[in-house]
This record gives sequence, structure tokens and C-alpha cells, in this order.
Amino acid sequence: MSEFVDYLSEVFAALGPITTKRMFGGHGVYFEGVMFALVSRDSLYLKVDAASRPEFEQYGCTAFEYLKDGKTVKLSYWSAPAHLFEDPDEARRWALRARDAALHVNEKGKDHG
Repeated sequence: MSEFVDYLSEVFAALGPITTKRMFGGHGVYFEGVMFALVSRDSLYLKVDAASRPEFEQYGCTAFEYLKDGKTVKLSYWSAPAHLFEDPDEARRWALRARDAALHVNEKGKDHG
């Protein structure tokens, strides 16, 4: 596990215990069994849906993307705003919003981010 992934337990301390799981060269980040974030190359991306996307855009966050068969694929995980790492209450707020977005997608059966 990377030091950055270990550090996320401190970042999200106000949220409660998180778990991480290796996946696709990165890590999934879970709270209460729900994947609300992913880590790739020591960068944190939070789950986004249509309701939360404007706030991510306001902070200049960008979608996680990767190349597959020569095409860019964007996921509904967006880079975390920098201030989240400096304020435990903000980290908790953003994490809960990301968890809610993940639950929204799970309820609908498709991704709205």
C-alpha cells in the first residue's frame, strides 16, 4: 500500500474508519462498504453524480480518465479539491457527498456522473 493511501485514514478521520482495496493499479476507498473514492497515482478522486458535479466544477476539479483501445474513457470520479486535505470537516462533507452519489448510482442501476 502506498503512503498516500495510508494517509487517507487521517484525512477522513472525522468521517470514521475507511477501508481500501487494490484494484486496477490503484485503490478503491470505502466507507460503510460503499466505494466513494478511488486513488490512482497518489491522487484522490471522489464519486460524482449530476447533483454534485457543479461543486466539483466550481473548484476546478477534473474527471478521472484513462486510455482504452486508443480512446479516452472518463469515469464519474473527479479529483478532490485541495482544501479537503486541510480541513477534516470538509473532508467528511465531501466524502459523505461522494458516498451519497455512489448510493444514488447503485439505486438507479446506472451511473449519472
